[in-house]
Amino acid sequence: MHRQILKLTIPNIISNLTVPLLTIVDLHLMGYLDSAQFMGAVALGGVIFNIVYWNFGTLRSSVSGLAAQAYGEGDLKQQAMVFYRGLAIALAGGLLVLCLQYPIGIASFWLLDGSEAVKSLAANYFFIRIWAAPAAIAMMVLNGWFLGMQNARYPMITSLVINGVNIIASVVLVRVGHLEERGVALGSVIAQYIGLGLSVILFLRKYRAMILYFSVRAVLERHHLARFMRVSGDIYIRTLCLISVFTYFTSASAGYGDLILAANTALLQYLLLFSYFLDGFAYAAEALVGRFFGSKDKKKLREAVNKLFLWGFFFAAIFTAIYGIGGRQFLYLFTDQKEVLDAAQPFILWATLFPLASFASYLWDGIYIGATASAAMRNTMLFASVCCFFIPYFLLAPYWGNHALWISMIGYMAGRSLSQTILAPRAVFHSSLLSGFIKEKD
Repeated sequence: MHRQILKLTIPNIISNLTVPLLTIVDLHLMGYLDSAQFMGAVALGGVIFNIVYWNFGTLRSSVSGLAAQAYGEGDLKQQAMVFYRGLAIALAGGLLVLCLQYPIGIASFWLLDGSEAVKSLAANYFFIRIWAAPAAIAMMVLNGWFLGMQNARYPMITSLVINGVNIIASVVLVRVGHLEERGVALGSVIAQYIGLGLSVILFLRKYRAMILYFSVRAVLERHHLARFMRVSGDIYIRTLCLISVFTYFTSASAGYGDLILAANTALLQYLLLFSYFLDGFAYAAEALVGRFFGSKDKKKLREAVNKLFLWGFFFAAIFTAIYGIGGRQFLYLFTDQKEVLDAAQPFILWATLFPLASFASYLWDGIYIGATASAAMRNTMLFASVCCFFIPYFLLAPYWGNHALWISMIGYMAGRSLSQTILAPRAVFHSSLLSGFIKEKD
């Protein structure tokens, strides 16, 4: 089981870690310009794309879980139908985002805090990068489907190519072309379409037979389409909560001034680096739990869950130790501006505590998705967002300021971990095929 976990996890970790590497490069390129406003601009622009892409990120999760269950059942037709349903929604959504780019941009900059100078630079970034949306959303479906088919290599290959091209293009466009924030955005557009083309080639190479199952009537079959939309809808609400928390975190940071916005943006990379690493195990959980759910193998399901948590705690402890020892030194990856480094110093402790508070939530997310226990995952996210982030922040902010923001973020992750652990016996292991799970474990 350890080998099966690592076979799926290692490629996912490699592909996931290229994402914060790209963010590090983008922030480095902006942080070493002559103003902290460039870092703030990329941060605000990135928040808008988090809103856009995380909304469609539900497709990746629902496609992954449903494809994994179809794989465990050995149902080739349903494997193909999950792919086609997800891709049709992704392409329609990508085109809709392009058509609505101006209303999205105007509403987003109206809602987000920040100086006018930062918002102006962020608008330049947004209205270029938005053209990558159709490719980026389609890639979510392709990568989710590949993972559900127990193939973590293809997402790894495409992620390495996308982020490698993005880094090279951004460096050239910023350092040589002097396009500043526009160069970073244009690098993303170029990379996403190259990655989409590569994904199509890989699909045709190994899964060409899936084309034979294409049928508009089968794609729109009521029962399976209703299930797909139900799971996607629950995950969408869960994702909306996630977006709300991280968007508010950045917006509230901007409300404390450009320096705190830049400092919190840099420190947030500590959180995101660990989350991208642990998501490798969460994605493995999606694939394995979905597969064993589909094949009705409760013994292997139990074994997979137990060993995933062993790996999760091990790496949470390691990251906590690394952050505790590294401290301020990691901030030099993002900026050399002393005022930003000094502004971040009082809040490093909170970023250090994040791995231990959050690792269980990432693993449970993958397990819940694989078991398509989407309603329970939605409910735990609603609880953590309202009761563990927003309420504590509004109560503590008048007294503790930016410390309250970080305390609320830690509470949010811990609240997710605890509530998902409490609900797991009923939400994940409730079905008749797994009715003996708890007793057998005891």
